[in-house]
Amino acid sequence: MSEQRGHHDRNDLAGEHVLSDIGQLVLFVIFIIAWILDSFIFGFSTVISEYVPLYVRVPLAIIILFCGGYFIKKSHDIVFGEIREEPSVIRKGVFSRVRHPMYLGAILLYLGSLVSTFSLIAAGIWVLIIVFYCFNSKHEEKLLLDRFGKDYEDYQREVPMLIPRIRRKQTL
Repeated sequence: MSEQRGHHDRNDLAGEHVLSDIGQLVLFVIFIIAWILDSFIFGFSTVISEYVPLYVRVPLAIIILFCGGYFIKKSHDIVFGEIREEPSVIRKGVFSRVRHPMYLGAILLYLGSLVSTFSLIAAGIWVLIIVFYCFNSKHEEKLLLDRFGKDYEDYQREVPMLIPRIRRKQTL
């Protein structure tokens, strides 16, 4: 029987900020509570939803949620689906389009929820979540630069952090 190791003790991963997991959980709980209370109970800040019909909001939200799930699933499969004997910068799949596809996927999941009801209170929390993910990304990039040096610097120049380019950057 093969031994399963958690991702925190994997030698082929660079690591994350010590508060990353708890911060994501806390922000998720705050967002969900605010979004549900505002969207479905009190409706303090959902006035925009009156101007955008449900038949527009729901399909758009579903598309955004699907895209978010896609980025999370594909990046999770690449990072945690295999243990790399020789650690290196991951450049394949969604990592060829964006350096932090899991964070992008999470941001899109929140956005999909927002689009469905247009809660401005939840949108404010979503902005804080984006700031948190940018902070985490910068911290992880320092770890990756320390570990992979010039190879990661090249990757940073070639691939955007969170917003994918429609077309690939041409190299000379």
